[in-house]
Amino acid sequence: MNREQAEGNWNQFKGKVKETWGKLTDDDIALLEGKRDKFFGRLQEAHGVAREEGERMVKDFEKSCGCSSKSSKAA
Repeated sequence: MNREQAEGNWNQFKGKVKETWGKLTDDDIALLEGKRDKFFGRLQEAHGVAREEGERMVKDFEKSCGCSSKSSKAA
């Protein structure tokens, strides 16, 4: 995969995150780039869910969009 493909995949991933959790800001989504724990905290705050629920939501989202943490920048 070249750089342009990786950037395109990342942009698609960010778009899907925005569609799924519209209350999150671009800054919140930027936390996905290597700061997964902080992202869970922002998800909790924005959507009023417990940490475990936020983690489950993200795992379910990753499965549904085919963008597991092993293959994305969210790892």
